[in-house]
Amino acid sequence: MQTNPAYTSLVAVGDSFTEGMSDLLPDGSYRGWADLLAARMAARSPGFRYANLAVRGKLIGQIVDEQVDVAAAMGADVITLVGGLNDTLRPKCDMARVRDLLTQAVERLAPNCEQLVLMRSPGRQGPVLERFRPRMEALFAVIDDLAKQHGAVVVDLYAARSLADPRMWDVDRLHLTADGHRRVAEAVWQSLGHEPEDPDWHAPVPATPPPDWMARRTADVRFARQHLLPWIGRRLTGRSSGDGLPPKRPELLPYENPSR
Repeated sequence: MQTNPAYTSLVAVGDSFTEGMSDLLPDGSYRGWADLLAARMAARSPGFRYANLAVRGKLIGQIVDEQVDVAAAMGADVITLVGGLNDTLRPKCDMARVRDLLTQAVERLAPNCEQLVLMRSPGRQGPVLERFRPRMEALFAVIDDLAKQHGAVVVDLYAARSLADPRMWDVDRLHLTADGHRRVAEAVWQSLGHEPEDPDWHAPVPATPPPDWMARRTADVRFARQHLLPWIGRRLTGRSSGDGLPPKRPELLPYENPSR
């Protein structure tokens, strides 16, 4: 990996993680790690272009069908691909199909960019995701193998102790906070060969007094009512939170960092 490379364009492919939930801006839109990364890259490269094709809730099959060919045709210097985790969280998941679809995506994208970036997604501590960890780790093994075969960079967020901390996750317990997204942007930035701005992004977050029993139970009830039950309802009815939503930034256009 070259040091401080002059990349001139970025295309981000994926689901809610890449869309930027839950890094909420005052106008109600989401920012997220990909926007933060684009802002850094644009500051070093005049005329830098950026597209973000991600849509929340997308499964890897939908990402392949709706985003991969579009991204490959854009001819960007850097393409990031994060997908498959939503599949592993479904009650029934065909991991062989997930592997085949990820392989298809990587084989299509890798020859059409200067650098393909894959990720081992972060995993929050706590009981809700424990039952899905074997699937998640099987997914990461596929990602590692594909990266070796196709010269992709793998950003290992799963091993970062900071991102496993519950304080890095929003109240829905599925999406990172603004600080979590900032750390992901830093991780990708470094993986692309840039000098660190935060060398300790992966370090454990300093300890704070834990919430008391009542606060924890109140948070659990709110989480179940506002997030877990609707999520289960969508799974049972075959709906997605991203149904009908367009890509976040569908065209590869010059990026101007908004003053927010």
